[in-house]
Amino acid sequence: MADDLRDGDGTRVVRAGLPAEEPYAPPLPGPALTAHYHLPGDVAGAPYAYGRDANPTWTALERAVAELEAPGDPAATATVFASGMAAISAVLLSRVGPGDAVVLPSDGYNLLASVGERLRGWGVEVRTAPTAGDAQLGVLDGAALLWLETPSNPGLDVCDIRRLADAAHERGALVAVDNTLATPLGQRPLALGADYAVASGTKALTGHGDVLLGYVVCRDEELAEPVRLWRKTVGAIPGPMESWLAHRSLATLELRTARQAANALAVAEALREHPGVSDVRHPGLPDDPAHEAAARQMRRFGCVVSFTLPDKGFAERFLAALRLVGEATSFGGVRSTAERRGRWGGDAVPEGFVRLSVGVEDAADLVADVRAALERATG
Repeated sequence: MADDLRDGDGTRVVRAGLPAEEPYAPPLPGPALTAHYHLPGDVAGAPYAYGRDANPTWTALERAVAELEAPGDPAATATVFASGMAAISAVLLSRVGPGDAVVLPSDGYNLLASVGERLRGWGVEVRTAPTAGDAQLGVLDGAALLWLETPSNPGLDVCDIRRLADAAHERGALVAVDNTLATPLGQRPLALGADYAVASGTKALTGHGDVLLGYVVCRDEELAEPVRLWRKTVGAIPGPMESWLAHRSLATLELRTARQAANALAVAEALREHPGVSDVRHPGLPDDPAHEAAARQMRRFGCVVSFTLPDKGFAERFLAALRLVGEATSFGGVRSTAERRGRWGGDAVPEGFVRLSVGVEDAADLVADVRAALERATG
């Protein structure tokens, strides 16, 4: 259904991508569990020909995601994938080739480094720069694609999307923005000049920790077609059940992300009070290094808080002492989770660095749990 810009976020998310109402029909049709379709005659123009190409359940979810990333823009199209990394790979591997240059964040999601190594092996020049301070400006000349991740994961730095997109376009480069942490309700990269909005729907978009999913949204069919072809060629398709679960979960996106953002700010403020905690980061903190830039382009500041504890042992004692916060990777779920990021070895962070994903529990309970765990870890 067409997006109505008069409606607020809470109204739009519960109706995004739904079909026209029909008597006695479910508002959100169930998953289309099929590998093939009845396909008589000429296949040209057939909306559904084979299960690797398209699925009605994907179509509904893609319509919904496009409505959220680009409200009111009928030209926006989404392509959903089996995971966030599949979505990231689809853009990077379909847009750059031997002899091209691509700019990646040096502090982005750690698997970007693996993709960068693969690109180098194919003859692509891979340049990196940190997110803070719009440092990518210094390495843009001659690049074919600029990849931004803002806020960055796990450090939570922010760059100016509009400024960087304008600079990249002046130099003939395309711009992709990883919008995973912000979600479409927190930030709209396409409205800020990006060519692609990319995200892992595994995180806050679906929010329940039970679905792996990714998506790419763009406004230009010439940009969308190579991404869809990449999905078809490598088979990086989402299951219909996962797609249906994701669409169902969108209805609570506004409620979940608003609660998480408020809770995250409360937890960040509490963490700063403890003498054993340093470098607390959350874009919503008024004196956070990223706050000024975030306030210009974000509508809410996300669910992730990062901070550093004195050492590895302290961090592990803290995590073990938490009652309401599970020790797990990923972020964006309704249940709070945390982990010591150094255990993966892919992020340039101290041994005591913790990434905390704040859920929808009562803020007072989370704050009390964090404070108690800090005291037990200290003792």
